[in-house]
Amino acid sequence: MQLIGLTGGIASGKSTIASRLAEHGAVVVDADRIAREVVEPGRPALAAIAERFGPNVIAADGSLDRPALGAIVFADEEARLALNAITHPAVLAESTARFEAAGAADPDAIVVYDVPLLVESANEYPFELVVVAHAAAATRVERLVALRGMDRAEAERRIRSQATDEERLAVADVVIDTDGSLEHTRQQVDLLWEQLRSRR
Repeated sequence: MQLIGLTGGIASGKSTIASRLAEHGAVVVDADRIAREVVEPGRPALAAIAERFGPNVIAADGSLDRPALGAIVFADEEARLALNAITHPAVLAESTARFEAAGAADPDAIVVYDVPLLVESANEYPFELVVVAHAAAATRVERLVALRGMDRAEAERRIRSQATDEERLAVADVVIDTDGSLEHTRQQVDLLWEQLRSRR
């Protein structure tokens, strides 16, 4: 099994890269999806969040009130770090179980871990390669405004709350330039896939 880390800032085109790799046959493990699952009702991480941030972050149906929690952690660095200290270990454990399952099912599997907060989490994963989706901050702001309907100031704040481009590029073994056309991005991913297959 080859374990590949895929990261990039918000609106960097990371999902496009993951989808293309999945089309080629990669097993994609989505950290964001796992992060949502580990805070579902009844899970230990949700109880820990309620204890740390209070009952106002729990919705009437017992689920996590994401907007309420987001309003707290995006405005307060200490709160954001506290949330990460709860969620990152839970995500690490679940992700590791999925990597192992993929490797057991197919020893030749190419497993891609789609993990936006790779740099921020500082978790030690045994990646053979780290792939970074990279687009200029201005491009990403425009995508958030145009495609997600986000207010420009909010888009800029979200980007600032994540790792810097320099921090992500420092851990990159491969950089996919997503500033250009969709076709240009896909061509780079296709080339990456050929390189991964040749490493098997």
